[in-house]
Amino acid sequence: MKTSERERLRLRRKNRVRLKVQEQKGRPRLTVFRSTKHIYAQIVDDNEGRTLVTMSSLSKNFKEQMKTGGNLKAATLVGSLIGEAAAAKGIKEVHYDRNGFLYAGRIKALADAVREKGIKF
Repeated sequence: MKTSERERLRLRRKNRVRLKVQEQKGRPRLTVFRSTKHIYAQIVDDNEGRTLVTMSSLSKNFKEQMKTGGNLKAATLVGSLIGEAAAAKGIKEVHYDRNGFLYAGRIKALADAVREKGIKF
């Protein structure tokens, strides 16, 4: 029962953040999802409805460098990989959609790694 309450609160935060991000058109959205074993990030263009860049702890680039995907080092690596891929596609600014997760731990580590690659949000 405690898990369902926690998930319900996360979904409320998710909707609140999503509405704020969708109000501000013009920039793509960097959305993040974390599970206990992996972390996923993708940059989505909501105007066209398509994914521009995607990276996760299951992707080939990540697996070449690390084995596990559920820790801070993994989140930092995924953030730097998606930052490099976004820079290669010419993306300079995004909105950060933390998907209802609290801005701490792996979510913050991924955001900091993306910022280090020159992506602004």
